[in-house]
Amino acid sequence: MNRRSFAALTVSILTEPLVAGPARADAVDERDGPATEPAPRAHSESLSTDEIVARVAAFYDEITTFRAHFRQYLRAVPYDKKRNLDGVVVFEKPGKMSWRYTSSGNRIVSDGSRIQVYERENKQLFELEPEKSQHLAALSFLGTQGMLTSNFKFTKVDEKLVKLERVHRLLAEPRQRSLAYEQLVFYVDARTFEVSRVLLMDAAGNRNRFDLGQSKANPRVPPDEFTFSPPPGTRIIRL
Repeated sequence: MNRRSFAALTVSILTEPLVAGPARADAVDERDGPATEPAPRAHSESLSTDEIVARVAAFYDEITTFRAHFRQYLRAVPYDKKRNLDGVVVFEKPGKMSWRYTSSGNRIVSDGSRIQVYERENKQLFELEPEKSQHLAALSFLGTQGMLTSNFKFTKVDEKLVKLERVHRLLAEPRQRSLAYEQLVFYVDARTFEVSRVLLMDAAGNRNRFDLGQSKANPRVPPDEFTFSPPPGTRIIRL
């Protein structure tokens, strides 16, 4: 990754609305990388949109802490960039999160009151308020009670049109207009009702996809997981 790309991609994905041209929710596919294989169905079951959403919400509302390995696929049209990133993410209610990027040593950390984006290679730390991060708000159901149903209106995709087997696919539109993304797609394990993938799309055709695997509900999390002190000499940029 070049010197500018993590800052350009991550901070823009966290903060900047990118607009131009239509989003293509009907063209969601697996072009951005390999799929995370979901668990098999317990049995063939036809559920309504409301039933699927209710079961997903029930799964996450019972969780206090959550840890998973992630693979992130970024497609940023204005920068003509594609990036595949991976690492470990931890959430704790209410509103805390920690993203550790494996190869780069970059971090995204929030104690619920501020977000820090650390770029190790360039010795830079960006700080912003959680309200300015509409993209990460899309994943807030992992760390905030009841956010799934209150934030989004869902539509179930016909299972015959879903290319991945043994998953429910839900299109999600934000109830309050978001300049950061027009639509999300949730891929839901048909047995456990855990979300295995979230895909965000904006009006410019940018895609930010998270595949979640090796997840663990309610793990013990050290208190200092959600605090971060940058090394001496780090440039701090407040947005």
